[in-house]
Amino acid sequence: MLFTSQYSIKMPIAETLMTAIVGILTVLLILAVIDVLIMLVSKAVRAIEKRLSGKNTSVSPETKANDTPKGTPLAENMSEGDLVLVGVDEPTAAVIMALVSFQSGIPLNRLCFKSIRLMEDEKK
Repeated sequence: MLFTSQYSIKMPIAETLMTAIVGILTVLLILAVIDVLIMLVSKAVRAIEKRLSGKNTSVSPETKANDTPKGTPLAENMSEGDLVLVGVDEPTAAVIMALVSFQSGIPLNRLCFKSIRLMEDEKK
């Protein structure tokens, strides 16, 4: 009788709606509990990392050199690397680099451009 066309559940609509609401509320409650657990574990991990990083105060000179903020300009005669221009003249490349520096707020001699390449328009 269970898997035949004669089988039907005769449940009033009010009881059906209550069952659905209880099911949805149960799922939402479980999700809220999981969210709280994730936040607590995250805070615990951050606290442990903070304690461990506080104990390790010995910093090598190489680390100090790499810790300079990205917004701090290098000396005027220093730059971050070499640049390869492909199909672009130097004045155009200078404008592109100046725009990137201005928009990002990073001094130009702190940016590392590897190459600037002219992209051809594909006309179909």
